[in-house]
Amino acid sequence: MNSCVIPQGYHPVLSLYETQRAIAMTKRVFEDTLCGALQLRRVSAPLLLEASTGLNDDLNGVERPVDFDIKATGTHAQVVQSLAKWKRMALHRYGFPVGMGLVTDMNAIRRDEELDNLHSIYVDQWDWEKIIAPRERNLDTLRAAVQAIVEAICSTEKTMRAMFPTLSLHPATSPDITFITTQELEDLYPQLTPKEREDAFVKEHPTTFLMQIGAPLRSGKPHDGRAPDYDDWDMNGDLLFWNHTLQRSYEVSSMGIRVNAESLDRQLTAAGCNERRELMFHKALLSGVLPDTMGGGIGQSRLCMLLLGSAHIGEVQSSVWDEETRTVCAQAGVTLL
Repeated sequence: MNSCVIPQGYHPVLSLYETQRAIAMTKRVFEDTLCGALQLRRVSAPLLLEASTGLNDDLNGVERPVDFDIKATGTHAQVVQSLAKWKRMALHRYGFPVGMGLVTDMNAIRRDEELDNLHSIYVDQWDWEKIIAPRERNLDTLRAAVQAIVEAICSTEKTMRAMFPTLSLHPATSPDITFITTQELEDLYPQLTPKEREDAFVKEHPTTFLMQIGAPLRSGKPHDGRAPDYDDWDMNGDLLFWNHTLQRSYEVSSMGIRVNAESLDRQLTAAGCNERRELMFHKALLSGVLPDTMGGGIGQSRLCMLLLGSAHIGEVQSSVWDEETRTVCAQAGVTLL
């Protein structure tokens, strides 16, 4: 299913080449600010992972990874969908101390993604992960990290406005965060769909962190899907901003305190995924080999799109689009990279 809608009267704030300059500057400024705020060090990341390791993220558990055989090794590889598990293994290998973490560019292919203004089969994000002490596995730690990320985003926006004054016509972010759980959101809007609830709430609270995603709510349905083997469903969430260009809630980041042996055991059983216990990553975690961590992904194209006031993600990244999307954008004067 493809759905692309360009708002009436929309036109890009920046020229095509100014957009390219702004994309590069946004990425440099934000990454430097984020690393300072969360004590992160840049590392290299894989584009491919061996399927047998269990390190590739299966997202909501239904997406098909791009899978192929390797002639030289006789094994199967997958293009990453995200690096949620790989990062934790990498921290163990690097021997980072408590309080220190890593950040990397994650470039993924999500072949089953539905295409619209915000979604592409190509995904680029900053994947970050840091080691925490067992006593820090709590919501206060999560909230503090969210605050640091929001401050880094707001700081980046100020820098971009100074460099590209026309962006001041389209303010994008607010530093005042509202924290709410998915159950509280369902209780507020029981008749609405999860996406409609987000839109209704974030319109009134333009910077929102929506917590506790994955487990069924009192209605019997989860707010959204989450794989059972990276985030602790009791201590995770999505960072949402109100997108003034599109007039809708807009996710920039998904993050959380990661599962420990106890929560992994519980969530694998709840999700009916007990066969994963035999995979390398899961064995290491269940046996206590891996450190306690927190982490997440922050969309690079998503952030650029928000701060530049873009109406379609294809304005800030190069990808593959269907004919309908290309036609709608061309008729609206929107150039897809």
